[in-house]
Amino acid sequence: MAGATSTAGLLQTVGRMPARQLIVLMVGAAAVISFTVGAWLWAKEPDYRVLFANLSDRDGGAVIAALNQLNVPYKFAEGGGAILVPAPQVHDTRLRLASQGLPKGGTIGFELVDNQRFGATQFQEQVNYQRGLEGELAKSIQSLSAVQSARVHLAIPKPSVFVREQQGPSASVLVTLYPGKTLDRAQVNGILHLVASSVPELMLANVSVLDQSGNLLSKNGAGIDSGGLDPSQLSYIRQIEQATIQRIVDILEPIVGHNNARVQVTADVDFNRVESVAETFKPNQDPKVASVRNQQSSQSSTTGSAGAQGVPGALSNQPPGAGVASIDGRGSAASAVTAAPVNSRKEETVSYEVDKTIQHTKNPVGGIKRMTAAVVVNYRKQIDDKGKAALAPLSPQVMEQINALVREAMGFNKERSDSLNILNTAFNEPEKEVIFETPVWKQPENIALAKEAGKYLLLGALLAYLFFGVLRPMLRQLMEARPVPELEELPAPSGGGLIAARPGQQGDQLHLARKLARDDPKVVANVVKSWVTKDE
Repeated sequence: MAGATSTAGLLQTVGRMPARQLIVLMVGAAAVISFTVGAWLWAKEPDYRVLFANLSDRDGGAVIAALNQLNVPYKFAEGGGAILVPAPQVHDTRLRLASQGLPKGGTIGFELVDNQRFGATQFQEQVNYQRGLEGELAKSIQSLSAVQSARVHLAIPKPSVFVREQQGPSASVLVTLYPGKTLDRAQVNGILHLVASSVPELMLANVSVLDQSGNLLSKNGAGIDSGGLDPSQLSYIRQIEQATIQRIVDILEPIVGHNNARVQVTADVDFNRVESVAETFKPNQDPKVASVRNQQSSQSSTTGSAGAQGVPGALSNQPPGAGVASIDGRGSAASAVTAAPVNSRKEETVSYEVDKTIQHTKNPVGGIKRMTAAVVVNYRKQIDDKGKAALAPLSPQVMEQINALVREAMGFNKERSDSLNILNTAFNEPEKEVIFETPVWKQPENIALAKEAGKYLLLGALLAYLFFGVLRPMLRQLMEARPVPELEELPAPSGGGLIAARPGQQGDQLHLARKLARDDPKVVANVVKSWVTKDE
């Protein structure tokens, strides 16, 4: 009931207000309402995140058209390099756009043959196939983490029936790397083999790879220098050096302390492939125990006719006379002299086995030809008589022990001319920078939370100020403002009589009331008392 009375009184008061005050009240109320609504919308404004960045003009237009169809709000980042959408809708929007095949990307692969037109010529089909193959290769190369974009150019000649006129295909690859990224030799070799394996009859030497600065990454068509080391050999050398350094550090740290030893090792590794065959012959030491390999013997005898005898002349040239047999069966001395001579010959050949050794030697690849090591050991900290810490060099005995331990750890070999140098000196290390812990109020997550909370607190404070500082005082003044009653009769200031108000003097009633209050306050008090009693 009281609320209804207050509302009715407020309405009567507003109705009796002058036009000027009523306009001011309406403008103030409208300003408060509009400010409240704007602050609420500002507080409810969503946080925009990146949906896609670095899109081509064609893909950007297609994505914007799709967002308009999906009724997803969006805006562009500064410079137009990215499309932003509300944070809660980023992943959902990406999935919905992916179902439509957006963004398509700057390169087109075998999608060209999906919408092949009827009646296309063989030349057009070959061109589309080559463009699709180039696009697919570019997409595969772009999957590398260091490659931002790639372009592949294939030169595929027409086949010829003449052997002399046949030409092999060739390829060129242009890669654009992310800032601060590089391709190592293994990755370049991977690109070369990827392209060469994807095109029939494409030789590895006919593939070239360049970066965005025009630097040739594939040298001599093979990704590595002729006569240089390939990545696997360099990695093997680093493994040997790092393993040797780690062994030396592990054995020195318990003696000199952590970070008090600096070790560098250089390994000279032989990657030459050497194969040798040796055939050695040795003479037999004892012929009696030697093995007979081959033995041959031959014997022959011949009987010759008697020659001319006697004094040269006619008689000596006469044929011999008829033989005369002796009575006792034995020839005479003359017959013995004239008997024919006999020749005999004997040959014998013996071959013995000779010692023979055939040795086939193949040297291992990756053997260490020479190793050098340099070790620097820091001075040891000692506390003097005054209790202050000071650095002191190690004793000769300790240095000898360190030298022996390092030799054993690195596998020192004098025959291959290994070198070791150990130095004991004080390290000139810079002073450590004191890193203070970030205060709670400077941590990024706390700052973001404070900004979010401050935004709502500021909104609440403004609303409270507008309500309690503007609207409420204005309404209170309107509620307390009442019309001045018409003073038909007012008591006289001095004689206690009444001052009759004549018609036409309504404008002077306020002036008369003020004058009466100054002259006779008691009369005014009685009037107010009578008003209060009348209201009750």
